[in-house]
Amino acid sequence: MPIELGHFALILAGTIALAQSAVGFFFWRIGGRITSYLRQAAVLQFLLVLASFAALIQAFVLSDFSLKLAADYSYTLQPLLYKITAVWGNHEGSLLLWIVIMTGFGAAVAISGKNLPSDLLALVLAVQGALGAAFIAFSLFTSNPFARLFPSPLEGQDLNPILQDIGLAIHPPLLYLGYVGLSICFSFAVAALISGRIDAAWARWVRPWALGSWAFLTLGIAMGSYWAYYELGWGGWWFWDPVENASLMPWLAATALLHSAIVMEKRNALKVWTIFLAILAFSLSLLGMFLVRSGILTSVHSFASDPTRGMVILSMLMVVIGGAYGLFAWRAKSLRAGGLFAPISREGMLVVNNLFLATAVIAVLVGTLYPLVLEATNGVLISVGAPFFDLTFGVLMAPLLIIIPFGPFMAWKRGDFVAVTQRMAGAAGFTVLITIVLVMVSGGKISLASLGLLLGTWVGIGAIAEIVDRIKLGKVKFSQSWAHLKGVPRIAWTTMLAHFGVGIFVIGVVSVTAWEMEKVEEVAIGQTVEIAGYEVKMLDVSRRLEDNFVAEKVMFEVTSPWGWVTQTASEKRVYTASQIPTTEAGMLTYGFSQIYITLGDLSEDGVRVVRVWYKPFIILIWLGTLFMAGAGFLSLSDRRLRIGVPKSARAVAEPAE
Repeated sequence: MPIELGHFALILAGTIALAQSAVGFFFWRIGGRITSYLRQAAVLQFLLVLASFAALIQAFVLSDFSLKLAADYSYTLQPLLYKITAVWGNHEGSLLLWIVIMTGFGAAVAISGKNLPSDLLALVLAVQGALGAAFIAFSLFTSNPFARLFPSPLEGQDLNPILQDIGLAIHPPLLYLGYVGLSICFSFAVAALISGRIDAAWARWVRPWALGSWAFLTLGIAMGSYWAYYELGWGGWWFWDPVENASLMPWLAATALLHSAIVMEKRNALKVWTIFLAILAFSLSLLGMFLVRSGILTSVHSFASDPTRGMVILSMLMVVIGGAYGLFAWRAKSLRAGGLFAPISREGMLVVNNLFLATAVIAVLVGTLYPLVLEATNGVLISVGAPFFDLTFGVLMAPLLIIIPFGPFMAWKRGDFVAVTQRMAGAAGFTVLITIVLVMVSGGKISLASLGLLLGTWVGIGAIAEIVDRIKLGKVKFSQSWAHLKGVPRIAWTTMLAHFGVGIFVIGVVSVTAWEMEKVEEVAIGQTVEIAGYEVKMLDVSRRLEDNFVAEKVMFEVTSPWGWVTQTASEKRVYTASQIPTTEAGMLTYGFSQIYITLGDLSEDGVRVVRVWYKPFIILIWLGTLFMAGAGFLSLSDRRLRIGVPKSARAVAEPAE
């Protein structure tokens, strides 16, 4: 019965979404009661979808295998956490999670949008209703999560063992919060194009949603990277997998959108470009959805292989992107250019930042889609792998990293590059000194890696230097600097934190890429592998039995160059239901570096192949992303993004008839 109620709740939510969209688009000018109805409809739609999702979770928790989805992806002996996460460890369930988050964002706009003009809010909710109706219809007609089995099996087939990890509880929800959150920016962009309300106030309204989505997407990508790193047993943190690229592209577009929205809010400039980026960011999220669910990729990330679903998603993609950009092309000529500024200014730096990020999006897009298009058109199979992306992305990011620290030092409208360079001389000298120390510690060789360290250090030191310059540290008495520090605006702290995170991230990437060490040896109990001054000794082998898998556990003793002795374990698991083997890596952290151990095959004479990595400063990769995401959430805590919204300027174009 709960399953039928959940199914009915989803159908009812789709009906309400359709009505919400129709009423919003036809009567948005009226405002008043129409807007009140749309707000109530958005909240009710979310509650119904949430109830539907709860019914699905209940079926998994109770091991109700009359539900086809539970029979395919659950198992009686699965731990409770994995029974719950198995709900979205498949196409149908993850699509419903997507819908829950999308309708949740719509409800959040409805609840928090009291300060918005009623006509603009009506259009935003209309667009959200249309998106909700489309995705609910997709779920009901092609990906029904409530399909029944008769007769029902006594036992389920179990979730993919790789997905039976805490990462499944964290990574997809965070990633979807980022992906789907960008739908709000998309809805605001479409609403602005229809109503003509494109001004500084619009940028203020959009920025919190873009900021929250960007922060969640940052965390989602970082968690996915770390999950793959420790779970797949290959020791890598990024593989340029097409689906990884599909998450990177909206992140790059959202980063550009945030910077562009700042210019629009402060200077009422870059209106056309900001609207374009708001549409592009969500369009790239939909593209990622297509790559994951269309069946055109064979990947650990792929959910579905049904070409029918792929065609439906492609049709949705064409309607959403084509319709939005068609409206954009129609209305763009009527938009005013906005405030003027000199090339050497903070606006100019942000524009250059946007150009590099947009070019990076194009490079990743071409490298990801070109092999797929070539195969579809000519049947030719080619691979565009890490060398292409590393070179292209590196060439684009290097100049961007050079200019990042200059931006916060520049004045709005017109800056003085010579004066800014003089103010940053101390930061530059300190950067060179730290880089020399890092290079000497790493072996004293000058290479491209040294340049990478220089760039990462420059960004990190430059971020701190801007705060130091604001409080006049060393130029006035310490008590005065302390007083200035208390008055530093929150936006300056968030900028510093985000840019510092970028610098830390770059240092981590360069270090582990350039100086990682690996050894593969056959090891018996009592034997030792030496790597980077560490001694890794195999102690013993044991077996353990869990509810749904059997594990062979190998203990290792690791002696560091400083004489510290610690232990870790690596495992080979075989899951009971599916008989699929997995490898669990043993990891030990030393500062920001790690020793990483995985097991290979066991020979007849008891000798085990062991793969050992030394990964210098790899923790900085994820620490940097935490700084970046933290900056986003800190910025969201600024009361100026929640209250005191500036009064909207008059419409810059007459509303469409």
